[in-house]
Amino acid sequence: MKSLAELAAIRDKMKDKVVLREGTGEIRVVVGMATCGIAAGARPVLNAFVEGVNKEGLSDKVTVSQTGCIGVCQFEPVVEIYESDKEKVTYVKMTAEKAAEVIEKHLKGGKVITEYTITNAIS
Repeated sequence: MKSLAELAAIRDKMKDKVVLREGTGEIRVVVGMATCGIAAGARPVLNAFVEGVNKEGLSDKVTVSQTGCIGVCQFEPVVEIYESDKEKVTYVKMTAEKAAEVIEKHLKGGKVITEYTITNAIS
């Protein structure tokens, strides 16, 4: 970096991702990013949600953030989705590809993908 203009350009480029993670949307997507989650592949999952929500124009209603240990390490990467007036949905063993499907079907379409949920993984 050689100038203030370059720094401003970097800030502008990353602004959507930071705002997306800190937004106040009616839907919250929380990705478990403790050591166990990261080791299981949570970083690409988090990136897929951030980029996918932004690409689909959902940043006004969806907030993507990260948290520490969710407590079910054997099911990592874990993603929890909170919606007002609805029960929390916990997706397990997530991948970037599954995240794209969750964005399309759950966040856009309102349909929970039950085969990816913890309830399905336990039974």
